[in-house]
Amino acid sequence: MRIKTFDVERWMDLYENDAVNNIAETCVNSMSVRELLELAGDTGSRIQQILDMRLTYGAIPGSLSLREGITGLYETMGPENVLVMNGGSASNFLTLYALVEPGDHVISVNPTYQQLYSIPESFGARVDLLELKPEEGFLPDPGKIAGMITPETKMICLNNPNNPTGALMGKDLLEEIVEVARSVDAWILCDEVYRMLVHEQDLHIPAMADLYEKGISVGSMSKAFSLAGLRLGWIAGSEDLIHECILKRDYTNISCGMIDDYLAALAMEKKDAILERNLGIIRSNIAILDEWVKGEPRIDYVKPRAGTTAFIHYDYHVPSREFCTRLIELNGTFVVPGDCFGRENWIRVGYAFDPAVLEAGLKGISILLRELEKEGL
Repeated sequence: MRIKTFDVERWMDLYENDAVNNIAETCVNSMSVRELLELAGDTGSRIQQILDMRLTYGAIPGSLSLREGITGLYETMGPENVLVMNGGSASNFLTLYALVEPGDHVISVNPTYQQLYSIPESFGARVDLLELKPEEGFLPDPGKIAGMITPETKMICLNNPNNPTGALMGKDLLEEIVEVARSVDAWILCDEVYRMLVHEQDLHIPAMADLYEKGISVGSMSKAFSLAGLRLGWIAGSEDLIHECILKRDYTNISCGMIDDYLAALAMEKKDAILERNLGIIRSNIAILDEWVKGEPRIDYVKPRAGTTAFIHYDYHVPSREFCTRLIELNGTFVVPGDCFGRENWIRVGYAFDPAVLEAGLKGISILLRELEKEGL
């Protein structure tokens, strides 16, 4: 099987461990095990439960307590509609592995997480990309999807909120896309790992699995819940979908780790407190980023409405990979080049961690911009 290099992951692996100001990170400021246990309460008893745990295989679909906790994120999903996986990325992979065959037609938005188009392409599907445009708020046009769809379309791949842009599809737009998919009985896979991180207070964004009988929602403990080290995610959808995924999953990871599952279930019990913490971080930090963008005359963006990343456009005559390489060599500031998403003159910036790191990183970018101006670029 041939598959394209996963550009973002290769780039991250090159520099993230040595960066001074890592503003390429996409997770909300990670929690420690101690913080999670203290939040859950009765720390001593919970530690004892972990110490006494026999490290056998866990429950194949994920523990009932974890799956019940996850269902609290949905309107219509029960435990039987959830399959726990080793991360959101594994959830995307397994879904595509279970459903996409050679000769199928897949439509994916772009820019997005590269899995959503490179994996089906590697399985022999014909993949068409719907290019998202800044002048359209980086939102997909249902009319354009309708123009791309064929009787052979097996799946439409979405990302809501979008990585890297932070664009957010609301209920009305999602329902329009559902009607297009329904016209040819196509699945919709929606990567929703940032769904709970909406900047506007009291704005609820429905999950695709709740909107459409062939809708699939992928979630994760990594982004919205600050627990990437647990390596746990999930697939939510119809019972038929979950059954098909389990049949394919027998060839991959069998079950997830019992300690990871236990800690994730605790996090689901305290999800409201964790989300309150994390929403406070991103809503405060987006203001820092927005102020910086407004202060740089040759920088602009479509302001993110959700998630943890922003896609920043720069008006300098420097390829994005060269821009980012010079930046980390100059002062250790680490961002992601736009060419990892097929876009030049753009960079992806994360803003969901320590505000001091964000401010230092943005200052580091400004220092490079002043050098480029001196060079007449």
